[in-house]
Amino acid sequence: MDRSHATGGPGNSAVPGKIQEKAPKGVEEALPDSVHPTGKNPGQSTGKTHALNNGEDSIVPKKIQEILPESVERAVPNAIHNTGDKK
Repeated sequence: MDRSHATGGPGNSAVPGKIQEKAPKGVEEALPDSVHPTGKNPGQSTGKTHALNNGEDSIVPKKIQEILPESVERAVPNAIHNTGDKK
């Protein structure tokens, strides 16, 4: 305790700094990375899709889209999973 475990520092989290400092590491790690990133790859949000039209512009099942790291979603060709990124 008395420090944040957020990847990239306390400013990279939606959780107020004082709470980050007092929360046990296990509590911080239990929060989704989209709210409080503690993973090795900050910004790898899961729990949502990054495909256009709320995931409808993808042949990947929505539940799979929601658990994949963002970097994986963006690496897939747009013909399969359209994130709108130029590839």
